[in-house]
Amino acid sequence: MTKPFKRAHNFNAGPSALPLPVLQRAQEELPDLGEAGMSVMEMSHRSKEYEDVHNNAINLLKELLSIPEDYEVLFLQGGASLQFAMIPMNFLGAGQKAGYVMTGSWSEKAIAEAKLFGETYEAASSKEDNYRRIPGFDEIKYEPASAYLHITSNNTIFGTQWPSFPDTGNIPLIADMSSDILSRPFDVSKFSLIYAGAQKNLGPSGVTVVILSKELLERADKKAPTMLRYDIHAKNNSLYNTPPTFGIYMLGLVLSWAKENGGIDGIYKRNREKAALIYEAIDNSGGFYRGHARPDSRSLMNVTFTLADEGLEKKFLAEAKKEGFVGLAGHRSVGGCRASIYNAVPYDSCLALKDLMVAFRKANG
Repeated sequence: MTKPFKRAHNFNAGPSALPLPVLQRAQEELPDLGEAGMSVMEMSHRSKEYEDVHNNAINLLKELLSIPEDYEVLFLQGGASLQFAMIPMNFLGAGQKAGYVMTGSWSEKAIAEAKLFGETYEAASSKEDNYRRIPGFDEIKYEPASAYLHITSNNTIFGTQWPSFPDTGNIPLIADMSSDILSRPFDVSKFSLIYAGAQKNLGPSGVTVVILSKELLERADKKAPTMLRYDIHAKNNSLYNTPPTFGIYMLGLVLSWAKENGGIDGIYKRNREKAALIYEAIDNSGGFYRGHARPDSRSLMNVTFTLADEGLEKKFLAEAKKEGFVGLAGHRSVGGCRASIYNAVPYDSCLALKDLMVAFRKANG
């Protein structure tokens, strides 16, 4: 007999909410996947049963994102943080420089790792504005012999998101899309490499998705350690060593759920509707709530805001917790409040948050 339970309003920044139907299907299939007599966690990663799971996830991602044929899809480990090092290790050659657009903490971490392997430069930055905005295309300065330009498509801590992406010409464009991949339509062919930790929009923690062009792959340094070479993983279909099989299985279920719910266009529509609810509560509060991000750079994934003082913020967060809201405290480095409204966060949770914000303002304004 299933124990009754109540789902929290989960606004955690990551690991974050997963679709309830996905969790229920995984629960059902956990002891016996496809009549194999075992869980996916018990299968050999060399077995046909697991290879079907693995390849299904790859094919679904290609379909949902309209990934061109001349791109590889890899399932790696180590999170986005390992990609900060793998990218320059593979693609920042002698005599080259890697450009980074600075839009928050994650781009700071990315350039810090790249500096360990070669020369870098800040192509643009909004740090002087406390990362309240995304730099304009006209602010991006490209230096000669640029190996690539790196951007962070969405900034979880500051709540900003690139509204569109620059055309970098012959310079490869690389993006950390950990917190907004699969949240809106975009043209994969503009990028030479995209990477994303799965634990926000794609599945549980433990899987890192990499999408890279075969043209860029040909430039990869063959002197990097074996497990840090993209070409090794591509040649072996991400099965050079034991992959995170359960995480990839869950990722496939999330992608199936996304397809069944209108694909990327349907998800984008819901994400705009969800974000609009919370931004309306901020904009119509008469300054009681103050959004951190400039309106033209607002994120659909992470809504960041502050209240008049720390005491009022603590009171708001305490009331939210009492009402079943989880994960609304801002990142420890900046404070304030943050609602992470990734794909699997229900519309009803965002509506409930808006209602809470309105009621709290009326009671404390």
